[in-house]
Amino acid sequence: MIGEVTAYLDGLDADRAAALRRVLAIVAEEAPETQEGKSYGMPALKVAGKPLISVIATKTHLSLFPFSGEIVERVADRLPGFSLSKGTIRFQVDQPLPDDVIRDIVRARLAQIGA
Repeated sequence: MIGEVTAYLDGLDADRAAALRRVLAIVAEEAPETQEGKSYGMPALKVAGKPLISVIATKTHLSLFPFSGEIVERVADRLPGFSLSKGTIRFQVDQPLPDDVIRDIVRARLAQIGA
């Protein structure tokens, strides 16, 4: 059975799907117990039934949602040139998020949800 995240990625163009798959591969290395699902209407990776992270593509950018404004604030100073809002980190195919920042986001989120 295809999960929500896989089905979503399969519907994107190759470049944007590859950029999001790269992020999700790093997430899976840090949290191999994730399961695909939905949270706040978005395809999401979950741990113990709680949303861990979501990535989506819009016409103008890609977004990572760690479901925590606190985590976005925690890594904001490490993301110069990226567009941030309370719960979102926006990036581009040609401006990917740094691997170490993705790893730290996942670790922080796992700690928040007690996984």
